[in-house]
Amino acid sequence: MRIKSVLMPLALTLLATSFTASAEQASPIGRWKTLDDETGKPMTISEVFMAKNGMLSAKIVENLGLPPTCTDCSGQYKGKPFVGIVTLWNLKPMDGGWGGGNGYKPSEDRKFKVKSVKLSADGSKMEVTGCVMVFCKTATWVRVP
Repeated sequence: MRIKSVLMPLALTLLATSFTASAEQASPIGRWKTLDDETGKPMTISEVFMAKNGMLSAKIVENLGLPPTCTDCSGQYKGKPFVGIVTLWNLKPMDGGWGGGNGYKPSEDRKFKVKSVKLSADGSKMEVTGCVMVFCKTATWVRVP
């Protein structure tokens, strides 16, 4: 009887921990390597986070293959370092993923609507689909361990 009273809370704790770990894997929150659409070379490490407004956002936290500053950017990012540039914002849950927000691709100085953000089954990759008017493009981001 005493063993049962000790093992039951331990088993429940382990079960809760495994559910928490799998729930975290299903979340896009974390660090992601972005890849160049054409060459496949790593460009940045971006961090997806929960913004103050309760929606998901992403910003560049490490520059892997871009020039030090964004000379081709316009507006507030012109001549600024790539690190710190917000690339996704106002993403809300929808259709088993996230979307309905906005995006900015600084390497092309292009703003776009985020149609969808979907995680792979194992949570190791994320597909970000953005559209300008009716033209859509999907980029794959790879989770950084």
